Amino acid sequence: MNPVIEAIMQRRSIRAYEPRPVPRELVEEVIRAGNEAPSGMNNQPWRFVVLETGESRRKLLEAAVPRAKKLYESLKESNPERYEAIQQRWREMEDPIYYSAPVIIFVIGHGRFSAHSCPLACENIMLAAHSMGLGTCWVGSGAMAADDPVIGKILELKEGETIFGPILLGYPRIRPGRPSKKEPVIKWIC
Repeated sequence: MNPVIEAIMQRRSIRAYEPRPVPRELVEEVIRAGNEAPSGMNNQPWRFVVLETGESRRKLLEAAVPRAKKLYESLKESNPERYEAIQQRWREMEDPIYYSAPVIIFVIGHGRFSAHSCPLACENIMLAAHSMGLGTCWVGSGAMAADDPVIGKILELKEGETIFGPILLGYPRIRPGRPSKKEPVIKWIC
């Protein structure tokens, strides 16, 4: 199989990480891969913030948790089974947002091309990490703290910037199997 297609088919979202640190050289390499992503008019409307351990990480988690809980509250009636699974995770885990991953990479975009370009940088990061035996997870709820002034200061968010990610990075403790996927909907126009 083509190695790129194989990496795409085998990459999984990892939510359990070994506690060992990821060498800085590997983090820099996956970020370089992200930086190679295509962008509108080669604008490259991104920057990267890497968060490992410490007080900033604790503050980030404290800001994200209440916002995520509020978001998931809407599932209580619309999808009670999913809601209960999430509640169970929140009861059992010390870090139900960032899954205690040793590294969090924030892809921060600016300008009108960022909404289309930054997700491509995120995918490049995730595929590069997979190719190196690392695991990743793109955590949408992890970006919910962007409006918190403390988090804005930690990430040095400027007016008009948006968080695309964060992307968790580390050595997988567990590699999940392939989830079921719907068949693609394709319409051929000739």
